[in-house]
Amino acid sequence: MENLTLKQEVALLRSAVIGLIAERDPEGEYRPEFIESTFATMAEKPIYRFTTPKKFLAHIRKLSRA
Repeated sequence: MENLTLKQEVALLRSAVIGLIAERDPEGEYRPEFIESTFATMAEKPIYRFTTPKKFLAHIRKLSRA
């Protein structure tokens, strides 16, 4: 096994634990890439701050057209 950084080791362990204990979705199992992507997104600093549901939906519509 190659030398991994602590951050890489933690990411691998987190992925393994999620795979072992995650509830099974009725539509199928989650792909590890999806879980990693979700955690990476959660770690990012938010770009937008939504103050109303209307502003949130307007932003989503704008993104879907791009």
